[in-house]
Amino acid sequence: MAKVLVGLSGGVDSSAAAALLIEQGHEVTGGFMKNWINAEGLPGDCPWESDLEDALAVARTLGIEFRVVDLIDQYKERIVDYLVEGYRSGITPNPDVWCNREMKFGVFLDYALEQGFEAVATGHYARRRTLADGRPAILRGADPNKDQSYFLALMTEFQAAHAMFPAGELLKPEVREVARRHGLPTAGKKDSQGICFIGEIKMSDFIRHYIPDRPGEIVDPSGKVLGEHRGLHLYTLGQRKGHGVASPREGMAYVVVGKDLERNRLVVGWDESGTPGLYARECVIGSVSTIGHAFDRPCRVEAQPRYRAKAERADVVPRGDGRLELRFQSPQRAIAPGQICAFYDGGRLLGGGVFEEVRNLETAEGSR
Repeated sequence: MAKVLVGLSGGVDSSAAAALLIEQGHEVTGGFMKNWINAEGLPGDCPWESDLEDALAVARTLGIEFRVVDLIDQYKERIVDYLVEGYRSGITPNPDVWCNREMKFGVFLDYALEQGFEAVATGHYARRRTLADGRPAILRGADPNKDQSYFLALMTEFQAAHAMFPAGELLKPEVREVARRHGLPTAGKKDSQGICFIGEIKMSDFIRHYIPDRPGEIVDPSGKVLGEHRGLHLYTLGQRKGHGVASPREGMAYVVVGKDLERNRLVVGWDESGTPGLYARECVIGSVSTIGHAFDRPCRVEAQPRYRAKAERADVVPRGDGRLELRFQSPQRAIAPGQICAFYDGGRLLGGGVFEEVRNLETAEGSR
């Protein structure tokens, strides 16, 4: 049995995770990560105080020690600054994936190990196993509708070795039943939405708080001016709504297909396979992390380019500079630099990385 620090977020999943670990005989302590208090006057709901109260109530109900771990400075440096600088430079960052690597299994895990804990547990819907050679492996969660292994794609092997995901062995209704069985006050609590630890605030409102609007032209792929945008950082490749350009085609909307950073232009086109810039097959992946697998030779994987996207077969070739060449067997829609790609072998997570270069179909085919 292990001495475990459970990241109690105030939600039902982490609450049930703590209860399950106690049932399994582990020595459990609850830890609330204080990462964000919205001292900067952002719009939206920042529920950290009510979440803290719920987490404390869970710890009291379970009869376990509870502590608050102040990580506000690290969160600002590692997540907020990363998020803002990413949008400012024109990429599409993923704060939730980085939050797991840098916060929950980064500074929070460092704190836990320094305090004598052997592992950090969270409410993620994923499963951890130990391979025959003793190395850790992460599998998709037992509930296919709630699987969150994608968000763990940038974890290191060391982090995975010290991680526990008790809730990932169950279906969501079973997790709520665990919480009800233990009389936990979070048993009926709704799942949280929004940015990791910040709360239910629109990403555009969050970004506009840090980056001023910089209006420019909206054009189609031929360069025809169709309207005006508020700032390139407020739009994402593949976006159908919110750009303000009405489509002359009935039943077909314009979508964002590119950003011309040099001329501050937003490019929109039709949502169809032949639209320049919308579909890609070849990419370069950087910031690569692996879990129990070495990408030291060409191989084939199942690559998942977004959380809700289907994992697709793709060929991986190491470049020799720490980055990977990735070629999907079928074209993928709206892949943007800065997004995260997770690699799988069946249900096993092999690791992941960040899209650094995306070669859209007409560019890739024209280069041959």
